[in-house]
Amino acid sequence: MGAALRDTEGRLHRGCNVENAALPQSQCAEATAIGAMIAAGGQTIAAIAIAGPDGRPCAPCGGCPQRLREFAGPDTPVYLCDGSGLLERHPLGALHPASFGPGSLG
Repeated sequence: MGAALRDTEGRLHRGCNVENAALPQSQCAEATAIGAMIAAGGQTIAAIAIAGPDGRPCAPCGGCPQRLREFAGPDTPVYLCDGSGLLERHPLGALHPASFGPGSLG
């Protein structure tokens, strides 16, 4: 699986799954892309694209919507794609309703 984030400066940051035999030590594509964005000085995600196997949308796993929400708002578009293009588009808030975000910290 792969992910690409566009930050609010217009820069693109890519990531892929980093698999490990000790599964809890693996890293999702979204987390890798977020790390690349932060390392490049980005702070806020403007749009997210997630690519999975051909023919079916691949939504973020359980922990990734929370990771994304730390750097994106509920209206941030999430594009679910496969090798041939766009399959679905959702606002992040639809994938992670009533989320805990930066504003929740006061």
